[in-house]
Amino acid sequence: MIKKPKAEGLGDTVEAVLEATGVAKVAKWILGEDCGCEERKESLNKLFPYKKPKCLTEEEFLYLDEWFTGARNSVTNQQQKALIAISNRVFGENAKTSTCTSCFLRSVQSKLKVIHGEYIKENH
Repeated sequence: MIKKPKAEGLGDTVEAVLEATGVAKVAKWILGEDCGCEERKESLNKLFPYKKPKCLTEEEFLYLDEWFTGARNSVTNQQQKALIAISNRVFGENAKTSTCTSCFLRSVQSKLKVIHGEYIKENH
């Protein structure tokens, strides 16, 4: 069985739906082989890309490894800045520090925990 690559954006998803429902074949039958579908798919992928996280650096992984193995009752401003810097680079975001620790933990820390967990799974 040939494994299809994961969708890079909305264009790939629309293409998959149109192929699955048979609409793509009808469009090509009516409009011809060059129906403009490929260009539309690429445009939609550029306009609405699915986010792909970047890989952690070794330094980032070690920081997160120490962070998630330690018991934490609070987050210092310096720790928050370090975690946000990692998250912003990996996820291509522009998050800022927050005075609300629970908000910070829910958003930034939870995403980083998932990424860190993937690295742990790969190495065991």
